[in-house]
Amino acid sequence: MIHTDRGAAYTSTNYNEALRQEKVRHSLSAPGTPADNAVMEHWWADFKSIWLEHRPKAQTLAELQEQVRAGIMYFTNQFISAKRNDQTVAEYYHDLVG
Repeated sequence: MIHTDRGAAYTSTNYNEALRQEKVRHSLSAPGTPADNAVMEHWWADFKSIWLEHRPKAQTLAELQEQVRAGIMYFTNQFISAKRNDQTVAEYYHDLVG
């Protein structure tokens, strides 16, 4: 499952056909509720400003995929936030679920 807002990219026929081919269920935010997906919107803003803007521009899809993979690993295992009691996501999650 993937949850998105109702932006043009996510409501396009091509995007939704690609999801169907991969058997991915598409969940959409309710109309007129921009805060519905606020956590992910904030995460992507951080990802772009903290991670991608400080990397050389990917020249191939494989390079972009590697940058995204490395960024997700960084934000999960190394990025410390005061919002999580000065912990990484992995540490915070471990403390929550044991």
